[in-house]
Amino acid sequence: MKRSLMAAAVVSMAAVLGACSTASPDVIKPGDAQRLSQVDDAVVLSVRPVVIEGQQSGAGAATGAVIGGVAGSSVGGSREQVAVGVLGAVVGGVVGNAVERFGTREEALELVLQLSNGQRRSVVQAKGNETFNPGDAVLLINTAGKLRVTKAPQVPASPAPAASR
Repeated sequence: MKRSLMAAAVVSMAAVLGACSTASPDVIKPGDAQRLSQVDDAVVLSVRPVVIEGQQSGAGAATGAVIGGVAGSSVGGSREQVAVGVLGAVVGGVVGNAVERFGTREEALELVLQLSNGQRRSVVQAKGNETFNPGDAVLLINTAGKLRVTKAPQVPASPAPAASR
């Protein structure tokens, strides 16, 4: 019974951490697909690495407390089981909270951009597959209030029109 409860708690913790959302510009949520987005041109002024703090929904702490409580209550005799179980639940809750927080943390970039109208904006987004440098031409893609930055495609110069005789 205790082993199956512990296994269920471990599976729950893995599911919680696995279901955490990402802020990656390379991942589009199903609700954002096939929606018309506003696109603006900009130029990167500066790039700074930052960290998006992890989530603390309480699920990590709860799962950790269950695992710690079950593990602690299986130690010692009947008198010690209660005390060690409570201690295990507290320690498990703290550890589970930390695991959730650090497990959902993301490396990100703060991009300071200058729009084509001269206004400046700052955007923080998780690191994706693109590398940004000052001077890069980028596109700001706004879908339902969610903004992501991507490099502007290189547009080949159109050939000069042929001279008429």
